[in-house]
Amino acid sequence: MGRPKALVRFDGEPLVRRAVEVLAGGGCTPLLAVLGAAAEEVEPLLPSGVRAVLAPDWEEGMGASLRAGLAALEGLDPVPDAALVHLVDLPGVTPAAVARLAVLSSPDVLARAAYEGRPAHPVLLGRAHWPGVRDAATGDSGARTYLSGHPDLELIECGDLAVPDDVDTPEQLDRVAQRIPRSHTD
Repeated sequence: MGRPKALVRFDGEPLVRRAVEVLAGGGCTPLLAVLGAAAEEVEPLLPSGVRAVLAPDWEEGMGASLRAGLAALEGLDPVPDAALVHLVDLPGVTPAAVARLAVLSSPDVLARAAYEGRPAHPVLLGRAHWPGVRDAATGDSGARTYLSGHPDLELIECGDLAVPDDVDTPEQLDRVAQRIPRSHTD
């Protein structure tokens, strides 16, 4: 993308702001944004009330960000029952898809959005799963290794609510823009 994805604009707003607003619109609280590349540029873009969490080893990949986010959640009082993980490069995910997963929140939940049966994001990780997720979160795999074949994982169909395509290039961003409504407030 030529710059950190959090700073890329979609429909007039940075992807990081869009992602946090989607989480808020889906009923998630508290809101934490894990920052890495260009954190000093990204943090001022966060809406009021969103806590920035720095992943000091962000260059390692998504695993480092996931570990930093879970550690920050464990430091809250009270510790949330679950973490809903959403990625900044998924502008087609909607508040409605987030809400469909968020209502399942419990310490033991392990749920993942699916689109026509294919697992994708967001992912809901109950607190009981955080140690295992943290141990498995290395490199750019995030929670993938932990989730893969886990007997407790429940797939929640969200294909009627969102577009799961990630954007790694300007061309992909253009394609996603053609597939989703320009307003994500549904």
